[in-house]
Order: sequence, then C-alpha cells, then structure tokens
Amino acid sequence: MTDRTSTTPSATGFEPHGGRGRFNAAFFKVMGPYLEWNLRRRKRRVFAGLPREVVEIGPGVGANLRYLPAGGALVAIEPNRYMHPRLHAAARRHSVQLDLRERTAEQTGLPDHSVDSVISSLVLCSVQDPAAVLTEIRRILRPGGTFRFVEHVAAPRGTPTRAAQRILRRPWAWTFEGCSCERDLEHSVRAAGFDSVTTDRYRVHTPFLPFNTHIAGTAKA
Repeated sequence: MTDRTSTTPSATGFEPHGGRGRFNAAFFKVMGPYLEWNLRRRKRRVFAGLPREVVEIGPGVGANLRYLPAGGALVAIEPNRYMHPRLHAAARRHSVQLDLRERTAEQTGLPDHSVDSVISSLVLCSVQDPAAVLTEIRRILRPGGTFRFVEHVAAPRGTPTRAAQRILRRPWAWTFEGCSCERDLEHSVRAAGFDSVTTDRYRVHTPFLPFNTHIAGTAKA
C-alpha cells in the first residue's frame, strides 16, 4: 500500500497557524475517542456501505477511516499540514490507501462527475465558504452519488446553547482555526441543489456546550 501527498500552493489558500495548527492536531488525536463515542451511532448509519474509494473533505487526523472498507482508498482534501503525519499513520492502521491533497475543499482539483461518495464530519463549520464547498462537492459527484455528513450546527434561537454559541463565537473560532458554531448548515445543504437531502437533527451532551447541536444526513446528486 502506498500513501502519497500532493501540494498545490496556489490552490491551498490556507495557512495554518503553527501553534494552533499543532494544538488542533493534538486535540483531535487525544479527544478523538471521546468525540467518536458521542457520534458513532450517527456515523455508523450515515457512513454505512461506503464504496471502496471515497473523497473526504477535512479528514483531520483520520477519525473516519474506520468506516471505509479495509483495502479501500481515500482521497483526503486536508489543507492543514499539521494533521498530515497522524492522518498517514491512521491510514496505515486501517489498511486504507491514502491520496492526501493539501488543498481546500472549495477547490479539490478533482474532475467533474468523477466520485461516487464524499464524506465530511465537523468540517463545514470551519471552511471559508460553505456554499462554494457544497457546489464543489456537487461538481465532482457522479449522478446518483452521495454526500454524507455529520456536522455541528447553530442551536435554535432563544436557547441557552445558542446564547453560549453567540458569547463564545470569537474565542471558539480563534482556537479552532475559523470554526463557527453559528452556521445553519442544514439550510446550506438543502439550498445547494442536490436532488434529495435527508437529515437528522440531534443533540450530544459534552462539556463543549457550543458544539452540542448536530445534524447527520445524506445528500444525493
């Protein structure tokens, strides 16, 4: 099995902060089992039956590799180079062939209609332009292909969680490199022009209050 990394600086458009980049790579490595414990039931449902080759936007340190078939392949769109060593190690542990591309999700560089499935988890909160990312996903998906997602979203207005999201939005975004806890991502996915979208809204219970409102679902091209 051969892993490789390709970098296209003009398409990266993302310069990770040295300190925060290393912190986030370590944070998601350490907190991965805890986050997985909270999210695995939805992930198992949404990521069930993935094809042998999958594109993932923002795979980070590789939390979702366990849902790919052994011997499968992942095209990983991950601009944060501080995640790359742990992502390579996770791919080896899970026997997944890794094609790692240091690019943003707005410009994957993949051909039109070339992919059967794109996945994401805890990523659309931090991309610069969610609408552009969703347009890019639709562009690369074959007709009938699926975008499968598990994301944290804005809480309903007037709730304590929404108040916490509003109060903490600036330090949260600074710490987690642009992550917004106030995006209505369900609306964004539904407005992106997919043929069909199914979503499930739910809540997890963690000390990270702004993080606790979620959606999981599938959008079909």
